[in-house]
Amino acid sequence: MQLEIMPKKKRLSAGRVPLILFLCQMISALDVPLDYGGKAKLLEDLVQPPTITQQSPKDYIVDPRENIVIQCEAKGKPPPSFSWTRNGTHFDIDKDPLVTMKAGSGTLIINIMGEGKAETYEGVYQCTARNERGAAISNNIVVRPSRSPLWTKEKLEPITLRSGQSLVLPCRPPIGLPPAIIFWMDNSFQRLPQNERVSQGLNGDLYFSNVLPEDSREDYICYARFNHTQTIQQKQPISVKVILVDELNDTIAANLSDTEVYGAKSSRERPPTFLTPQGNASNKEELRGNVLSLECIAEGLPTPIIYWIKEDGTLPINRTFYRNFQKTLQITQVSEADSGKYQCIAKNALGVIHHTISVTVKAAPYWIMAPQNLVLSPGEDGALVCRANGNPKPRISWLSNGVPIEIAPDDPSRKINGDTIIFSSVQERSSAVYQCNASNEYGYLLGNAFVNVLAEPPRILTSENTLYQVIANRPALLDCAFFGSPLPTIEWFKGTKGSALREDTYVLHENGTLEIPVAQKDSTGTYTCVARNKLGMAKNEVHLEIKDPTSIIKQPEYAVVQRGSTVSFECKVKHDHTLIPTVIWLKDNGELPSDGRFTVDKDQLVVADVSDNDGGTYTCVANTTLDIVSASAVLSVVAPTPTPAPIYDVPNPPFDLELTDQLDKSVQLSWTPGDDNNSPITKFIIEYEDAMHEAGLWHHQTEVPGTQTTAQLKLSPYVNYSFRVMAENSLGRSLPSEASEQYLTKAAEPDKNPMTVEGLGSEPDNLVITWQPLNGFESNGPGLQYKVSWRQKDGDDEWTSVVVANVSKYIVSGTPTFVPYLIKVQALNDVGFAPEPAVVMGHSGEDLPMVAPGNVHVTVMNSTLAEVHWDPVPLKSVRGHLQGYRIYYWTDQNSSKRNRRHIERKILTFQGSKTHGMLPGLEPFSHYTLNVRVVNGKGEGPASPDRVFHTPEGVPSAPSSLKIVNPTLDSLTLEWDPPSHPNGILTEYTLRYQPINSTHELGPLVDLKIPANKTRWTLKNLNFSTRYKFYFYAQTSAGSGSQITEEAITTVDEAGILPPDVGAGKGKEEWRKEIVNGSRSFFGLKGLMPGTAYKVRVGAEGDSGFVSSEDVFETGPAMASRQVDIATQGWFIGLMCAVALLILILLIVCFIRRNKGGKYPVKEKEDAHPDPEIQPMKEDDGTFGEYSDAEDHKPLKKGSRTPSDRTVKKEDSDDSLVDYGEGVNGQFNEDGSFIGQYSGKKEKEPAEGNESSEAPSPVNAMNSFV
Repeated sequence: MQLEIMPKKKRLSAGRVPLILFLCQMISALDVPLDYGGKAKLLEDLVQPPTITQQSPKDYIVDPRENIVIQCEAKGKPPPSFSWTRNGTHFDIDKDPLVTMKAGSGTLIINIMGEGKAETYEGVYQCTARNERGAAISNNIVVRPSRSPLWTKEKLEPITLRSGQSLVLPCRPPIGLPPAIIFWMDNSFQRLPQNERVSQGLNGDLYFSNVLPEDSREDYICYARFNHTQTIQQKQPISVKVILVDELNDTIAANLSDTEVYGAKSSRERPPTFLTPQGNASNKEELRGNVLSLECIAEGLPTPIIYWIKEDGTLPINRTFYRNFQKTLQITQVSEADSGKYQCIAKNALGVIHHTISVTVKAAPYWIMAPQNLVLSPGEDGALVCRANGNPKPRISWLSNGVPIEIAPDDPSRKINGDTIIFSSVQERSSAVYQCNASNEYGYLLGNAFVNVLAEPPRILTSENTLYQVIANRPALLDCAFFGSPLPTIEWFKGTKGSALREDTYVLHENGTLEIPVAQKDSTGTYTCVARNKLGMAKNEVHLEIKDPTSIIKQPEYAVVQRGSTVSFECKVKHDHTLIPTVIWLKDNGELPSDGRFTVDKDQLVVADVSDNDGGTYTCVANTTLDIVSASAVLSVVAPTPTPAPIYDVPNPPFDLELTDQLDKSVQLSWTPGDDNNSPITKFIIEYEDAMHEAGLWHHQTEVPGTQTTAQLKLSPYVNYSFRVMAENSLGRSLPSEASEQYLTKAAEPDKNPMTVEGLGSEPDNLVITWQPLNGFESNGPGLQYKVSWRQKDGDDEWTSVVVANVSKYIVSGTPTFVPYLIKVQALNDVGFAPEPAVVMGHSGEDLPMVAPGNVHVTVMNSTLAEVHWDPVPLKSVRGHLQGYRIYYWTDQNSSKRNRRHIERKILTFQGSKTHGMLPGLEPFSHYTLNVRVVNGKGEGPASPDRVFHTPEGVPSAPSSLKIVNPTLDSLTLEWDPPSHPNGILTEYTLRYQPINSTHELGPLVDLKIPANKTRWTLKNLNFSTRYKFYFYAQTSAGSGSQITEEAITTVDEAGILPPDVGAGKGKEEWRKEIVNGSRSFFGLKGLMPGTAYKVRVGAEGDSGFVSSEDVFETGPAMASRQVDIATQGWFIGLMCAVALLILILLIVCFIRRNKGGKYPVKEKEDAHPDPEIQPMKEDDGTFGEYSDAEDHKPLKKGSRTPSDRTVKKEDSDDSLVDYGEGVNGQFNEDGSFIGQYSGKKEKEPAEGNESSEAPSPVNAMNSFV
């Protein structure tokens, strides 16, 4: 017998799959779910033979770099044990330290990453899972490590061929495991482009139907990618050169031999021929279920096009694919029906060729009926059927518990009949696992199926009290999943009484499910499922509810609207009151456009500003958890009717306001919109008036979209409402409508209590309780009052309460000083009290602190910073909220006693309970006094005893001023004011100065110390007409202060720097007057007498009159003229010495070079010349004529140089030694002697500019230097 289990709605959880799956596999005709919820525990006590649940593939290729994991997982009760065979013999894993078995499973882990090699563990593995009920075996798992061998080294000759010829670039990749994936790239790892002319074959070769000049390249590279090991091997690059024959001349063409040019076919146009496959016909064999790939690649010019046909049939439409530019035909999931003759046709303008491929589809074994598990009760009969097919026909063999059945222990209850084992009157010892092996030359199938003999009473697996909900007039399916051995019978009952349900009204399925074909309202109720066999009975109750169907009672209607107008579709839904519907809108069966013009309201869809694209079918879809309904309508958009130019304005006010559905706290307001005046209404604004509390004052209530003409308004109790509505469009807001009728809501107790409740004392003996009172709407009724309650937080007192009128404050008198209180304020009116209020904490009034901080001491950190420490006061003495400590500090005079000041007290407050603080910004060298006080909300406490401290000296500030007066030729007088903040006792002044030349470069710095009691100082022996920069600062014992800078210029020898209009007089002599340009700032006075006092007056005349100022100065004593003789200046003498030394060195070098050559002495050269006359140096270009001793005294031309490499370049100097020879060919011999003629030289080109050949005089040198 077979056991049937088939619930339709319940599924077992993942943790309960193994046992239920095994029990259900014996059912062949019905779908068996795997999840029975908590009922799966009912099956935990059942025994189960092993079942293989997971295993590695038959052909298992492993990565040799990683550990080998051979999977074998099985289930059974009790849990099975595992063993392995390797190459047909027992594999003892305990003897191999590199092999371990995963705990709780049979999975092997071979650790080759440490020291082993994958090749050592190649072989055929088989796993056996065994328990007391039998043994299941896995497939034969062939383990092989993947291989990615390198290409064999080969020398690839460059390929040269004519344009238009065909070409095949061989790849011939190394044989790997698994086979490599082939592709062609260049040196830049870019895939080579492929098309109808150039393509890669299935064997990896690259085929050219004809070549073009652009095919020339040196980097055709075939790559083999081995995915298993993630490696890529590269073939040596192939060089291809394509030659255009038309561009070759006859000579080159004649020299090209057959060995130099690839192929022998003509480059002219030609009909197609096949590159692969060869000949007119070929054969192809493929296995069932694989992908059949047929390939034809042809060459020719122009490029042939490939077509495919099947001679004795048509190509399967859904399984046929063309690859590689139709050169490859692929048929997926190939079967025996795909056998036959396939023909590929290659065609171009010059001809057509055919190739026929005969395809034979073979088949490895495949299941027709795999053996299924059997669960039988003692004494029952059953059968295991194993049927497989293949080409050729597979052979069927049986095993029992992994042993061929011919040598397995005998079982009198079984009989083998080919592909079937028949069991009769089985007993518990008949339990075993049987293996069916179907094999042919192309493979094998191995199926495990167990026979489990059990005696079990019925068990119902469907959850108790399951609730089924069904829409009326539809089928209802009530599940009753069951288990039992022998197979139980199932009966259904309705209600607590009655007979079993019959099949004339109901349908009873074999898996226990009860079907009600048309469920009605009276089908609602409780149903009981009863399962019985000879060992017992089980039952379960389920419940059925029938729901009203969902329907659309107001469907959208067909609409024709003008472009730019607004259209709406209605969709009113009726549904069962216990179900919640969801309504969505679709346009042309898709989502609505994401456009703000589409608005979905409760029962309608509104499309504003309709455009042509909005035309289509609009569908309203309403669905619940049990059913779904829809209705559609078509929208047609037409062009608008020509109308006069519209007048745009704000809308007219709404009218016909009506109040309906009047409830205590809500009302529905409806109205009729006024004319929108050609601009669509975007929204309506609703306002209300409270004639009882604020007559004549309108408040904003709410806003609704412009497509809505009703609004549900929330109301407050005890308000006399009137409403009005305004419409708004893009141009503005309409006038208000007429007010609606008045509606007085009923009074109610307050909904809320006052907010912002606080408790603060204004005096030391009171507590002021304040709150924000409710407004008229919040009062909810007449007689608004407040119940104020308080009690001490830390005491045991009861609450003290008082009811006050509608005020916002209550004062509790006679309280202790600064005590925490708990406070609450509750609203009430004539109807009742508001909800219980929240409790807040407050404090009674504060008083001034009683105690001053003690142990105040000061630590002076530096001249401007001190740190103050104090002890905190007791918190009880604060008598309020501690806000911090306040330091008062002041100074009456500084330590130098030079500057008495008004006493100014400064205050610094430190928040919280800090006991120290820093006093910044103190004045150095000062006496300070301070005290500390504690501060609360009321004020300050008493001051601590005064503490006196002194700040040390600091560095002074910069001098208050610095002026330069009385400039002379060699002196300047400085006047200054002391620093405004000496910050100590000044010890001295430091003056630093340095000259500034005409290029603004600073000269050497001079330091000068000046006594502290000076305010004037004269610097003498300065340079005339020189600008000086001064840096001036004061010093105390603490260091140097900030500096002040100034610049000044000593006078020139004629006069000082004066204002514009200058007059000078001596004694009682008459004034001499000079008119000066108003833009000048100085004037030189000439002809003054030495050692004479002069008075100078400078005046300016303008629109406001004549303004002048005077000063007196005295000229210096008579002295020698300061006219500088440049020849006596040190720098000039040094320069001249350097020039003379350079000339001397050049002369010595010249003599040495000329006298080194023994073969051509100068004297012999002179004797050889017929003209004894000495030629002087030429004035025009500075070159030498014939050599003469008389010219030795002449200086060399300025700037001549001799390079270190003994070559003399003409452009380097106007008197280069090259000029001694002919042209520029004069040169030195190896020993340094000069080779060339002294005379007969070519005339030089005139030198550029006006350079002189004479040595520079001192005057010229000065002119050039300056």
